[in-house]
Amino acid sequence: MIDIKLLRENPEKIKKACENKQANIDIDKVLEMDKKRRTLVQEIENMRARQKKMGKEQIEEAKELKNKIKELEPELEKTEKEFSELFLKIPNLPLDNVIIGKNETENKTLREEGEKTKFDFKPKDYLEIAEALDIIDVKRAAKVSGARFGYLKGDLPLLELALIQLAMDIARKEKFVPVIPPVMIKPEMMKAMGYVERGGDEIYYFDKDYLYLIGTSEQSIGPLHANEVFEEKDLPKRYIAFSTCFRREAGSYGKDTKGILRVHQFDKVEMFVFCKPEDSLSEHKLVLSIEEKLMQELKIPYRVVDICTGDLGDPVAAKYDIEAWMPGQNEYRETHSTSNCTDYQARRLNVKYKREDGKTESVHTLNGTAFAIGRTLIAIIENYQQKDGSIKVPKVLQKYIGIKEIKSSLTR
Repeated sequence: MIDIKLLRENPEKIKKACENKQANIDIDKVLEMDKKRRTLVQEIENMRARQKKMGKEQIEEAKELKNKIKELEPELEKTEKEFSELFLKIPNLPLDNVIIGKNETENKTLREEGEKTKFDFKPKDYLEIAEALDIIDVKRAAKVSGARFGYLKGDLPLLELALIQLAMDIARKEKFVPVIPPVMIKPEMMKAMGYVERGGDEIYYFDKDYLYLIGTSEQSIGPLHANEVFEEKDLPKRYIAFSTCFRREAGSYGKDTKGILRVHQFDKVEMFVFCKPEDSLSEHKLVLSIEEKLMQELKIPYRVVDICTGDLGDPVAAKYDIEAWMPGQNEYRETHSTSNCTDYQARRLNVKYKREDGKTESVHTLNGTAFAIGRTLIAIIENYQQKDGSIKVPKVLQKYIGIKEIKSSLTR
């Protein structure tokens, strides 16, 4: 959540941020509810103070005050609830250097890296290649689970494990701690991460168990230090997590319905950082640099995209995407993103650090995709396809997988 002092002292700045983020929030109403709840709190506190000072001879007056407090408490509780619901809907403020735009069409490509892969034959779409090799099976997955699911078979699961190992190896050099987190979390933790108020339709929820399925490891790693205080010397605290993730894809009706590019269940390697506020810009650059290094190690052409205000999620203050070149589709597709969430999530999670002067303040949090596994496999299949229908294994992965090419699900 945002700093309430900023809301009270500079509401116009908050209004502008909401407008730039395409968030329809009535800031005047939030301020009105804030004023009302503070007035009620002050009234009740004043009455209680008077109660304490009353002598035995003022029994009737004390009883009257007690009744008034009882009348005001339910009103305060209702007002607090209404305020909290409105206040938590306010998104994080974009950083000053973020492009102002309404949607993804106004994102800006910062640079393209690597030459687009060239072939002496017409490149095929990944699904055509994978189905011919029997390494991706979406038809049987549809029979078993429905649309937007897939089986990875043969050497493709081994290629996934190789990608995980590569990401872990590179991130560990930058002092990222490997984690396999829970994929189910409590409602209060998911809400604290800032994705429920707008975007809740994308999340799977088990109402009998009061648990959410995570859509990214970020949602499980962020709450790891909820209600804790770091020592300044222990920051930055960096994690790299592997998990299966789940999304309804409720807002993508009709998009990428075939194959494994946009599915309900997918595996992901995700970086997450807790740091001091003054370090979040440099940590953001570090996470982006690791993402780029991973793509460079795979020798897959890509571009870096600066995300505009209207395409930022509620907790996000600044974001970059990496889009891999997909020759079979003749276009770039998103494979990575990295976001600076400043102190927005930390405030909701109550994660702080103690400065050397003894004062405490909220940390900043950042997240970044090391590999969205399914999408990275797609990029490998399309960029490393051969004329005979086989797939070369990127050189950097060969030491993990032990083969140089994938010919079918029966390679071994």
